[in-house]
Amino acid sequence: MAADPSPKPRKAVAERGAKTSRSPWREQAESYFIHHRKVARDSAVRMWRTPVASLMTWTVMGVALALPVALLLLLASLQGVSAGWESSARVTAYMKMSASLEQTQALAGEIGGDGRVAELELIDRDRALAEFRASSGLDDALDYLEENPLPHTLLVTPEESARSADGVAALVTFIEGMEGVERVQVDLGWLQRLNAMTDLLARAVWALAILLAAAVVLVIGNTVRLSIESRRDEILVAKLVGGTDSFVRRPFLYTGAWFGLGGGAVALILLQLSLWWLSGPVERLAGLYRSDFSLNGLSLDGAFALIIVAMLLGWLGAWVAVKRHLDDIEPGEIAGG
Repeated sequence: MAADPSPKPRKAVAERGAKTSRSPWREQAESYFIHHRKVARDSAVRMWRTPVASLMTWTVMGVALALPVALLLLLASLQGVSAGWESSARVTAYMKMSASLEQTQALAGEIGGDGRVAELELIDRDRALAEFRASSGLDDALDYLEENPLPHTLLVTPEESARSADGVAALVTFIEGMEGVERVQVDLGWLQRLNAMTDLLARAVWALAILLAAAVVLVIGNTVRLSIESRRDEILVAKLVGGTDSFVRRPFLYTGAWFGLGGGAVALILLQLSLWWLSGPVERLAGLYRSDFSLNGLSLDGAFALIIVAMLLGWLGAWVAVKRHLDDIEPGEIAGG
């Protein structure tokens, strides 16, 4: 007698039923994404139909975005140079004239054993006088000196972890407390002033960036508002046939995002042109001061972040305009008209 085939058909029917139950969700998802793609394409086509107006909006956005980014890049380059100067700072400790060479050597061993010290060099009085004689050209005058007026000197190079204004200041305090040390010298005052000015400029640049970002949002909002007014009848018909607010709002949000994308691209072009134009004079000026200062452009990640921020600002400006003006357009206007 043949086996009962009924379990297989039941399983097949169950599978078909599951697929059938899932298909509406799949169809809705596909329809949703297809509509988004169509709206995004239509929004881009509408922008290309008015190239002059679109280009003007992109240029305004590009300038507003490029200015704070350029200033931030300049500050980053300055901070890199100051960090290099800070890392090369050395502490010079001058011993008392009464300190002997043996005492100085013992003190050098004690200071060199500190974990904050990377290198320590002892320059005795005779070597210091010989170096001064060779560099100054005052051999005849120095011959009249009855005794060596120069003290023993310790040149202390801080460890990398201590190569900061606070770290060097703590090391100076430690050395000043050692017996036999007359004076400790380190020229960090100008570096601290430079860092303070850099921090102040950084805050000013961020404040400017926030203001310009708000200006970008307002520009995009005004542009989208004009687009809403020009498509008022289309919006009324869409609402009349049952279009939801998200359905009506979607084309304008994509318009804002496209404006942001174009503005970000213009900002990148302006940054690259400015960098190319200024790189030559900056390199010549740095060469005169024997500095390795250079202007650094945006990295690939930075360029991508700039584009994303520009698109978000464009989307935000469009959302503000849509939220403000779209609610004022109601289907009752047709009946009233």
